[in-house]
Amino acid sequence: VQLQASGGGLVQAGGCLRLSCAASGRPFSYYAMHWFRQAPGKEREFVAAISWSGSVTNYADSVKGRFNIVSNNAANTVYLQMNSLKPEDTAVYYCAAARYGSSRSVNGMDYWGKGTQVTVSS
Repeated sequence: VQLQASGGGLVQAGGCLRLSCAASGRPFSYYAMHWFRQAPGKEREFVAAISWSGSVTNYADSVKGRFNIVSNNAANTVYLQMNSLKPEDTAVYYCAAARYGSSRSVNGMDYWGKGTQVTVSS
């Protein structure tokens, strides 16, 4: 599975962005899909996940109520709608796929895409 993230950019605090992650290779619906992020000098951290069926979602407390993860299995794409962005959301955002269910651990992922930079100015 190859993953390609896009949609990052520079936005002011309070603004919004939508990230996309397009998958190619094995059908998308075999995997739980995730977003992680990594800020400079920090470890990569879990942001959001969605089950292979799209019926179960999971969010980090820091983004709950502001971010929304949605999948379109027909398009092999998962989206992360980010609203009410804060400067502390600044990071490189990565999408990842897990074969055996969603996880909050980087070690639980089987495939990673290249990241997309999100910068939120104050």
